[in-house]
Amino acid sequence: MSGENRTPLVPPWRRAVVMLALLALPVALLARAVSLQVLEGDFLQGQGDQRHLRVEQLSAHRGGIYDRHGRPLAISAPVESIWVDPGMLLNAPGEGAIDRIAEVLGRDPAALTQQIEARTAREFHYLRRHVDPAVAERVAALDLPGVYLQREYRRFYPAGEVTGHVLGFTNIDDRGQEGLELAYDDWLAGQPGAKRVLRDRLGRNIEDVERLREPQPGRDLTLTLDKRLQYIAYRELKAAVERFDAAGGSVVLLDPDSGEILAMVNQPAFNPNRRSDITGGRYRNRAVTDVYEPGSVIKPFTIAAALAAGAVTPETKIQTSPGVTRVAGEQVEDIRDFGELTVTGVLKKSSNVGAVDIAMGLEPGTLWRQLNELAFGRPTGVAFPGEAAGHLSAMPSRRPFERATLAFGYGLSATTLQLARGYAAIAADGRLPMPRLIQDQPAEPPQQAMPAELAATLREMLVSVTRPGGTATNAAIPGYAVAGKTGTSRKAVAGGYAAGRYVSTFAGMAPADDPRFVAVVTIDEPGGGDYYAGIVAAPVFQSLVSSALRLHNIPPDAAPDDQALTIARGGDR
Repeated sequence: MSGENRTPLVPPWRRAVVMLALLALPVALLARAVSLQVLEGDFLQGQGDQRHLRVEQLSAHRGGIYDRHGRPLAISAPVESIWVDPGMLLNAPGEGAIDRIAEVLGRDPAALTQQIEARTAREFHYLRRHVDPAVAERVAALDLPGVYLQREYRRFYPAGEVTGHVLGFTNIDDRGQEGLELAYDDWLAGQPGAKRVLRDRLGRNIEDVERLREPQPGRDLTLTLDKRLQYIAYRELKAAVERFDAAGGSVVLLDPDSGEILAMVNQPAFNPNRRSDITGGRYRNRAVTDVYEPGSVIKPFTIAAALAAGAVTPETKIQTSPGVTRVAGEQVEDIRDFGELTVTGVLKKSSNVGAVDIAMGLEPGTLWRQLNELAFGRPTGVAFPGEAAGHLSAMPSRRPFERATLAFGYGLSATTLQLARGYAAIAADGRLPMPRLIQDQPAEPPQQAMPAELAATLREMLVSVTRPGGTATNAAIPGYAVAGKTGTSRKAVAGGYAAGRYVSTFAGMAPADDPRFVAVVTIDEPGGGDYYAGIVAAPVFQSLVSSALRLHNIPPDAAPDDQALTIARGGDR
């Protein structure tokens, strides 16, 4: 059948090969499965885990700061921050991923794209820290690959600028940068924790695998400050600085027995809740960092040295006429001729001539030793960052004019806190306390800086300063005996003293018989025609300490005649 088509025969060996291949395929697949699941399982699982398991940090809650009555002064609130994996976001499926996130953040899409493209080599980049909850919710709702939220904490200061200089502030990572936030950062910060998480191919967390380390929250800090008195001090100081167009000012209020600082404020102030307020000149705590020549507020210590040496008594007569004297060819003068004064009258009228006459009658070094006993020229030990030591010469000077100027508060420098500590010794029967800002901080035993009887005598003499005829009648508090001293010193500049630039200070205590409060008010460069401390600084003391006496229910101690005194407007040098 030559014309018929024939089907070619398949060689038997070919069929055998095909059958063998079909039989070998399941065996190969089974062998591969065994290899993947059994022999290489652990290795491959580890490789997979490396691509999908991540370790994330768990932020620790920063400890709070509270006043002596438990009122919050600094707290940390949980917030969300937005971060991205730049490469993943740029390669996100679909279009407009960056445009959508830019719209939520109020950013220009082109600028945001440029920012992300510049960081494609990284796997982590913050888009925005500490966003509002509403913004965080909108970002989460977008569900974009490579865009994540991270829980952090933001510091908040309920009292704002009232406590800003004492507390300082933290940076965006919640670490202390100034003030007590810096000084006690390790105490407040705590220790962050860590957890291992499983992520999907889009980089989203789908499972918390394990906690590697629990976060350890920071410890709370309780201060000696009384928030009520802190606010009153802030209000009164701010009003005075504005009224007299001053460059700044400071107030320190403390308990003379314990050394606890009840209020410490400065002007100009800053609000630590507003980053724009945090500029170099505004956030320093002037009460502990700024020094100046205190002027006549040093005169009580001059009198103390003379009384201790037995050179004078409170009733010793001092001739100050004609209101001017010369020492080593240099002239020292009073604002007017006070005539003959008692030693108490020298304080009452704030006579420079009288103070110099008393000091020059002492052995060289007598006044210096008294000031050294009161720790002038040394830090107070309050452990505040940037505290200044002030200046007192290392050895007493034998030069007559330097001895003379020291008698009325020139030739040394001090901070407002150092002055408050010195006056606390007068208030606490000669015991010099260690100023404290931390409630539970162990207090060192006070040093006896002068005899108790001498301190009591000084308090009696200083009461005259706030009574009619004295330089600080504006510091008088009806119903209470107030002891204190004014000081109006010229500001030192290169080459001498600046014309028309003064620092006005009032330092005092109440009730005078058994002082519960010591306060020092410093007004820096009051403008206009009024610059004497009795006009500028004394009223701030009066408002603050009268409020403190009322809030602490301290009973009046003045005689009925004293309570009826009319408070007159006074002035001082």
